[in-house]
Amino acid sequence: MQSVTNYTSSSSSSKPNRHDRPLGGDTARKTRSSSILDLSTQVLNNSEGQQSLMMRKKPNWIRAQLPGGEGYTTIRANMEKHNLNTVCQEASCPNIGDCWSRGTATIMILGDTCTRSCGFCNVKTGKPGPPDYDEPQNVGKSVSLMGLRHIVITCVDRDDLPDGGAHIWAETIQAVHQHAPNTSVEALIGDFQGCSEDLNIVIQAQPEILAHNLETVPRMHGAVRPQATYNRSMKVLREIQSAGLVSKTGIMVGIGETDKEILTLLEDIRNKAETEIITIGQYLQPSRNHLPIERWVHPDQFEMYKEEGLKLGFRVVESGPLVRSSFHAEEQVREFKLKQG
Repeated sequence: MQSVTNYTSSSSSSKPNRHDRPLGGDTARKTRSSSILDLSTQVLNNSEGQQSLMMRKKPNWIRAQLPGGEGYTTIRANMEKHNLNTVCQEASCPNIGDCWSRGTATIMILGDTCTRSCGFCNVKTGKPGPPDYDEPQNVGKSVSLMGLRHIVITCVDRDDLPDGGAHIWAETIQAVHQHAPNTSVEALIGDFQGCSEDLNIVIQAQPEILAHNLETVPRMHGAVRPQATYNRSMKVLREIQSAGLVSKTGIMVGIGETDKEILTLLEDIRNKAETEIITIGQYLQPSRNHLPIERWVHPDQFEMYKEEGLKLGFRVVESGPLVRSSFHAEEQVREFKLKQG
């Protein structure tokens, strides 16, 4: 495998960032007169009446742990020391305190600027800089120093690169295995625009879990993932499973779908891709520039999703209001290994 891929700059014109700062917050006040992505016409809602882009008050079961404790502060210090991007911070994840205190973190490679503009995501959108060819080795060495039990590696979408960043992906996974052999690796990848050759480069690096998130039901993709397609993502999941790796996906609820659509989606994933692990969590609107919350899903509904998912044959189903792709990821690895045994 080549250690360096010669990337050429994309000829497409630079797009303005949707977010004026990377870590979230109310950006609408500063961007009302600027050219931002208007999501108001893309809200797919099941209720009648006029819709509002104001964020709704959270119910009492949406309560995240405040970041703190020795484990959290140690990982935070290491992230800053080694200048690592984390989706925990970039996407304003509510579980950052819980995961970091457990010795699990999600590192984001290939920069902090995404070429796509998904309606739910708080990672900034724009024209990324060139990739850092030293990043794979730097990540591997940093992970070894942090003593993590499990590392989730994800990335921004890099549609500007000829291979979507696949070679850097593979080198990063291999570097973590080399420098931190006691740390299991979960790779949360994009769709590589449907290119099987690029996906296969990552598959050959053999992460312990290879994940790709569908995010939502087929009807919602136009608003939630405008530069992705349901069938293309399903193809990625199918190829991961066919390669013999542990496959994983994740979806959000409360963004406009119905319970019937969710159950149909779960069945479709099992029938078409035979994916083994799935996470289901409540959508939380990061700012007024994002798609609004259509409903707050009660914990009892999440329990129902889990029961139905297990009946369909998923080996592991993480389902709850605050569940995210990497939520309790290290426990998912242990649980999956136990069920394999």
